[in-house]
Amino acid sequence: MSWFESLILGLVQGLTEFLPVSSSAHLRLTAAFSGWHDPGAAFTAITQIGTEAAVLIYFRKDIGRIISAWTRSLTDKSMRHNPDARMGWLVIVGSIPIGVLGLTLKDQIEGPFRDLRITATMLIVVGVIIGIADRMAARDEKGGRHRAPKQRKELENLSVRDGLIYGLCQAAALIPGVSRSGATISGGLFMGYRREAAARYSFLLAIPAVLASGLFELTDAMESDHVSWGPTLFATVIAFATGYAVIAWFMKFISTKSFMPFVWYRIALGIVIIALVATGALSPHAADSAG
Repeated sequence: MSWFESLILGLVQGLTEFLPVSSSAHLRLTAAFSGWHDPGAAFTAITQIGTEAAVLIYFRKDIGRIISAWTRSLTDKSMRHNPDARMGWLVIVGSIPIGVLGLTLKDQIEGPFRDLRITATMLIVVGVIIGIADRMAARDEKGGRHRAPKQRKELENLSVRDGLIYGLCQAAALIPGVSRSGATISGGLFMGYRREAAARYSFLLAIPAVLASGLFELTDAMESDHVSWGPTLFATVIAFATGYAVIAWFMKFISTKSFMPFVWYRIALGIVIIALVATGALSPHAADSAG
């Protein structure tokens, strides 16, 4: 991997990790359209450490409170009803599905799931799901001529059941094209949570899974002779800086704006990929698309 490739791929990772458009799909597609080798699941996982570092810094106050309260709840029973302590436990509960499926489906994630036909299909299907969830949330927030606005849930209302459902939505993002934030936020909207609440839990829930995945891949990569360490670490730094800016923008965006621009973008991109693969202009397989 060249330094220029790592710059572009780092920017792509940082720009798309927190938007509901699938960062793994965009890394795969950027390489395919540019005629570069597929950066692979390991590169994606390692650069995600950079974007998760941005989450740790942006939500540092929330994370500090959660860790402190959760730690105290281990020995102090009175703390177990504390909202921050509960959030710590619920992040752990919500991380179970992706941990189990990530290890079980590791070979598929690094192989068959990276087929561009699957990526395109997921872009379209999940785009439609996000659109439906967005319309439901907007209907509740605005009400109608004969219907008052409906109060949607806050994170204080999060239950173990909802945490597990969030976790299953996050696990779906193991397939390129799904989008971690898109799947978890839309899942939260379907369960009746406010946009900001759904997004905040989505970002917090991603921390253990992404860091664990990145460190796991990092350990494997350190035993391999096929990793371009300089460019990969450079891409991780670029992803961190870009990702932090995107988080700050996105948290403001979702408080007042619709997700529909992302929905139409996903559908259009999915259709373009299917057309290019169908005409032979783009190979669906990572090995063949390498240049």
